[in-house]
Amino acid sequence: MPIFEYKCNDCNKKFDVLHKSSANLEEVICPACQSKNHKKLLSSFSASTGSSSFDGGSSCSDGSCGVPSYGGCANGMCGLN
Repeated sequence: MPIFEYKCNDCNKKFDVLHKSSANLEEVICPACQSKNHKKLLSSFSASTGSSSFDGGSSCSDGSCGVPSYGGCANGMCGLN
């Protein structure tokens, strides 16, 4: 079940919606102001391979988390500090 992130065009609040099926995509309502005037945002996601080959010594406090830094948003972590 995908979780989509939205931003309300009326009150500017961001909110997440768990869509159980594609049938309820039209039913999205802002929980703050009850508006149906919203925009779907492009969100990043995380995936786990279940592999233990990852460098477990990294605490991720520096933002690297074992991922090479390419600057900007190349590693998919834009704004996730």
